[in-house]
Amino acid sequence: MVLFRRLLGEVLRTQRMRQGRTLREVSADARVSLGYISEIERGQKEASSELLASICSALDVPLSDILADVSDAMALEEAALEIASPLSSQLGPVGIRPTLRGAQVSVAARPGGVVAAA
Repeated sequence: MVLFRRLLGEVLRTQRMRQGRTLREVSADARVSLGYISEIERGQKEASSELLASICSALDVPLSDILADVSDAMALEEAALEIASPLSSQLGPVGIRPTLRGAQVSVAARPGGVVAAA
């Protein structure tokens, strides 16, 4: 199952790290607790629209860009799951999980699994 909150957290963390900023800096600029932003980045908490807007403002990134990146990552993960489903009976367990690297999204698989990239 694809979890929106996990993908959102990965996109936010990637954006923050691309800017070379710390959680503490973004937390102060967004006026959101450091711990809460950390939980959002780890996909453990759902971000409200107001909180997400505040974080995007602190990162100086349009919310639409963040959501577009999440949408792209979700599409890749869903496609990877579709690929893995018919192959799982032939290959055994396939652990496919998208990873965000810079501006690119790639899908990585465990040894013996399927690898796709975009």
